[in-house]
Amino acid sequence: MSMTSSNKSEMREKTFRICRDYLNGIWKMITPQEMVLKQVSGGMSNFLYYCALPPMAKPKQGEPSRVLVRFYGQIHGEGALEALLTESVIFTLLSERKLGPKLHGVFPGGRLEEFIPARPLKTKELGDPEISSIIAEKMAQIHSLDVPISKEPTWLWDTMKRWMSNMKATLAAEPTPQIEDKNDFIEKDLSSAMRAILRWNLDSEMDWMRSYLNQLRSPVVFCHNDLQEGNILIRESAVTREEKLVIIDFEYCSYNYRGFDVANHFCEWMYDYTFDKYPKFNYNPDAMPSVERQLYFIRCYLETVQREMSIDNCLKNPVMTTVDVEPKDELQLLREAHCFMLASHFFWGLWAVVNAPVSSIPFGYWEYAEARFSAYFEHKQTLLGKYGEVIENIA
Repeated sequence: MSMTSSNKSEMREKTFRICRDYLNGIWKMITPQEMVLKQVSGGMSNFLYYCALPPMAKPKQGEPSRVLVRFYGQIHGEGALEALLTESVIFTLLSERKLGPKLHGVFPGGRLEEFIPARPLKTKELGDPEISSIIAEKMAQIHSLDVPISKEPTWLWDTMKRWMSNMKATLAAEPTPQIEDKNDFIEKDLSSAMRAILRWNLDSEMDWMRSYLNQLRSPVVFCHNDLQEGNILIRESAVTREEKLVIIDFEYCSYNYRGFDVANHFCEWMYDYTFDKYPKFNYNPDAMPSVERQLYFIRCYLETVQREMSIDNCLKNPVMTTVDVEPKDELQLLREAHCFMLASHFFWGLWAVVNAPVSSIPFGYWEYAEARFSAYFEHKQTLLGKYGEVIENIA
């Protein structure tokens, strides 16, 4: 729905007041009409506006010349307010640690963020050795954070349990969904995907998976939980290595098993979400990183974790020496990642089914759900063939 001139004028006044009051400086010297304003996105959850100084206005050192103003949509549903508060805390903390966009201000109903002139990574770029090492370092820095939220690893299983319940209601209500889009989509009967999902006993499968993965005793850390290429921005004109990549989208952040975060990232190498035609994604299992590439990522990750721990310990104990990463630590995390790929496939399979009937985004949710659950069962057989039902500890 297009905005009326009255609405545009009102939004210009509103965004200008926020920029003026929170940014101060040169922003107090311009008028609302001089400010550059563009709507970046708009939906049910968030409305995002790009605000910039006019060309003739020169900011002083430290003053931003352009920002993003984010307005939260309607807050509804169980736990929605708690989730919003949690995300605000996380965004603030990651901003302070320079792991995400800078936070310029928090106001009732939204926040003021740094505008980053960057683009999302492409799927194939995840395999670039330099980029992969930086992602590993960023992940390790996020995992090293002490975030003031619940540190119990309940998020993964509670979310999947809730989605499982929603999925049953969805499958019962929509036995034969149809998709039609005159521009891009062809009419498609999705009953085959649904029949496949109904055929699997996902309730008992999730119970088995939880018991199986608990054997790993994967450390609980603060995780991003969705570190895919679309949530990693690359600055083409970055001066330093630290500035080259910026992590965004903290919607799924929580305390979770480190094995899940690493496994989920590796799985994303196989899924390209920029595919032009229906179902709007391409699955390429050959793109899964080799063991050598996984170990390279893990080595960069563990070295950064040890470096972060050493910095922290040196502040507490100046005579503390750096602890080297041992091969068994690398193999342990490699095994965690290998096994937690089960949870990644299962999690996003449920996500797809839950979003299929409610999302307005043109995406083949049912096909994606079938692809992820199929990958889950295929990977399960690989794991059982390699480790058996009982996973032995690495000596």
